[in-house]
Amino acid sequence: MSGHSKWATTKHKKAVIDSRRAKSFAKLIKNIEVAAKMGGADLAGNPTLFDAIQKAKKTSVPNDNIDRAVKRGAGVGGEAVDYQTILYEGYGPNGVALMIECLTDNKNRAAAEVRTALSRNGGSLADPGSVAYNFARKGVIVVASESASEDDVMLAVLEAGAEEVEPHGDGYAVVTEATDLVTVRTALQEAGIDYESADVEFVPSLKVEIDADTARKVFRLIDALEDSDDVQSVFSNFDLTAEVQAELENDE
Repeated sequence: MSGHSKWATTKHKKAVIDSRRAKSFAKLIKNIEVAAKMGGADLAGNPTLFDAIQKAKKTSVPNDNIDRAVKRGAGVGGEAVDYQTILYEGYGPNGVALMIECLTDNKNRAAAEVRTALSRNGGSLADPGSVAYNFARKGVIVVASESASEDDVMLAVLEAGAEEVEPHGDGYAVVTEATDLVTVRTALQEAGIDYESADVEFVPSLKVEIDADTARKVFRLIDALEDSDDVQSVFSNFDLTAEVQAELENDE
């Protein structure tokens, strides 16, 4: 996914999510397996697993699938999972920066698929560090507007250490230091505010505005990357003005 960029507001992104529900489920399940392997199956003692399950449930992943993923990750019943996290840096059309996060059991396959998606869609791999300096690992909690007002969200999270609350699709994104994610998420829960997801993401320190034509090319590239089962998340530094968003909304 693209993190908390305004891309989440476009019909294009919603259509992509709907058409790839099965692929999305598989990636959410993989997150659960890895979280259970790293921290065990006890939700009370494993906040990463708690948030991975919360996100899966919000995306309507069946409970049976979630339960089996927890058991596989925790090694219950003899099953086991072994994934590597690999990070690639890249450039898209017009120099848009990309951070590509993979979770794979085959490093060579993941590398080949990332290179192919980039080269076929106007992108290229970047040298390590040449893109990453513009991104920071941040906690990002997404809250739907029907769950609470912006003022209520801000009141609940600012004292808990949130850095900012900004628009995100039909709701808000609460941005925190990665180490404060659980504390801020807990503050929302204690205030009775439901949230859609809580993840640690790559958030750009500087964003670049792009026109609609460039946006369409970037979308195609990110779609191609996300077609790979090994690619878990794609983050970028592009920004869309209201005018560009309106133009993209009119695309079929």
